[in-house]
Order: sequence, then C-alpha cells, then structure tokens
Amino acid sequence: MNSTVVVEEIAQGESFEQFMSSLRDPAFAAPIVSARRFSEALHIDMQTLARQAGVHRNTLSRTPSSESVQRFLREALRVIRAATDIHGCVKQALFWYRNEPLSEFEYKTAEQLVSGGRTDDVLKYIVSQEMPL
Repeated sequence: MNSTVVVEEIAQGESFEQFMSSLRDPAFAAPIVSARRFSEALHIDMQTLARQAGVHRNTLSRTPSSESVQRFLREALRVIRAATDIHGCVKQALFWYRNEPLSEFEYKTAEQLVSGGRTDDVLKYIVSQEMPL
C-alpha cells in the first residue's frame, strides 16, 4: 500500500484497525510498525520522527525494527488509539495528537508529551475526559 493510499484512507474515516494495518512494514517478516508509514500518516519528516523517538535519523532507515524505534511507535499508537476511541475517527485523533495544546500539561501537545516519555500521563488524561476531546 503506498503512502498516498494510506493518507486517503485516513481522510475517508478508516477504523483504527485499518490504520494499524496500513502501518505494517511489508519489508519485514516480523510484525513491526513502519517508521516511514507512521511519519507519512502524521505528515512529519523522518528527521522529526527520529528526534521525537530519541534516536539518530539513520536508525529509522537502517534499523527500523530496533527496540527504541518500535517502543516509541507503540507508545504513540497507544495514545492515538485512546484518542480514536474518544473521537471515533482516526483523522480527528491524529489532528488532536499533533496539534491540541493541553492546558493540564503546560499547553504541550500529546505528541510532545509522548516524545518526552509521558505516555501514561496522556492516557490518564484521555481516560479522565468525559466529553470528546
């Protein structure tokens, strides 16, 4: 599946399961998340993704299956899933994840918080919200 198709499916309101399936890296037999597809879905470049994950930019292309890369991607996806459950739509959840400043966290976004290792704090925040984000 090429990246244009991934972005088009997100725009059409795909389910989180479809979104996850679109992130699978077909180059590996192991079930890993494609850093390239993740960056395309979030409309960020690989260097930005590497900075968020706390790895060298070459790590994403040379060893995308490394534990540090996969751990970061899984943590980000945990938050995106929780946001999707509240929003009911992957597209809205991705927008929230990248852009919504959260007053409870000094107006940082969920993306910034996950990058800073605060995934559990963001998840607790999402769960505590009774109304859609």
